Amino acid sequence: MKILTRIIFPLLLLLLLSSCNNNDNGLTVLRPNDVLLAFGDSLTSGVGVRPELSYPAQLNRFLSRKVVNAGIPGEVSAEGLVRLPGLLDQVEPALLIICHGGNDLLRKLDRGELRANLQGMYEAAKQRKIEVVMIAVPQLGLGLHDVPLYEELASEFQIPIVKGTLGELLADQQFKSDPVHLNGQGYRKLAEAVADLLSENGALR
Repeated sequence: MKILTRIIFPLLLLLLLSSCNNNDNGLTVLRPNDVLLAFGDSLTSGVGVRPELSYPAQLNRFLSRKVVNAGIPGEVSAEGLVRLPGLLDQVEPALLIICHGGNDLLRKLDRGELRANLQGMYEAAKQRKIEVVMIAVPQLGLGLHDVPLYEELASEFQIPIVKGTLGELLADQQFKSDPVHLNGQGYRKLAEAVADLLSENGALR
């Protein structure tokens, strides 16, 4: 009996610790020293505002964790897919936040290729055991609805996703610095939506 107790107790303890660090959606609780990588284009870099008002900078303050701003204005998803692997190896983040594809949509590039490139970004992170969340990008025009491929990808690969937020913000003049970029208040709202997503999926405690 004592031998069984010595075997079973450590196993139960291991299962308990595992359940404390993960949730049903697969996001691990972020530790205080974990780094997050915000990857994207001008909406990530913060075009329209000072650097400290970009959404990654504001998210940094909300979470009290380092958030690296890896946004490049004008970049299309094919360029981002090439850039990301080296950046992941350099930064070694615990979590990758993907907000990419707006320039593909503005230039009316092939949406099948956009979907494949976004999937490639997810897979580059997965290969390195880096968790991923995504921000859906809307099609500019009447309605500003999310392009469906974002939610399709999120559903297929079980990626937590911020849905509808960018479209709602870009449809409201009070949150915009120009027709396609947010102002400081808009980027704050976006950062709040990301923080809420992380909290809802168990990454924050």
